[in-house]
Amino acid sequence: MRIIDPVLMELDQEAATTRRVLERVPGDRLTWKPHEKSMSLGQLALHVATTPGDVAGMLVPDEFEMTPAEFTSVPPEPTSSADIMKAHDESLAKAKEILSGLDDAAVMTIWSLKVGGAVAFSAPKIGIIRSIVLNHWYHHRGQLSVYLRLLGVPVPSIYGPSADENPLALASAGR
Repeated sequence: MRIIDPVLMELDQEAATTRRVLERVPGDRLTWKPHEKSMSLGQLALHVATTPGDVAGMLVPDEFEMTPAEFTSVPPEPTSSADIMKAHDESLAKAKEILSGLDDAAVMTIWSLKVGGAVAFSAPKIGIIRSIVLNHWYHHRGQLSVYLRLLGVPVPSIYGPSADENPLALASAGR
């Protein structure tokens, strides 16, 4: 088994969970923000949808250069829920293609993010995959679930029961 194989399995599992969250995003509320400093619902949902593929794409070279403005930019505003779901499917396919192509030596290669010519941080690619492709993705998915709650949208089960969905109760009831 390659180092990347368990990560790919986790990516698939988490993509299914992410899909359930993204499917709940109401298309008529995409510009809603919980606070003036927050991303809109649509921007956050699009960021969640595109993170795996975008970050995996940055890992293809051994360093990635961003301008300071790009580092702090927010995602564009999607025009529909369908745009978000399409972006999720494309992002997942891109991430799986790129990550599947990494052998053990490649995932241990040091990768650097540069901002304005200066190294912001460096780590083995496997560390970036864990911290940004996956953990960063989960962080924003959690934010998105809070947005849904604030809008009164039923929140799906993520790692266990939510106040709106309890798959464990259904399993114990024999359903």
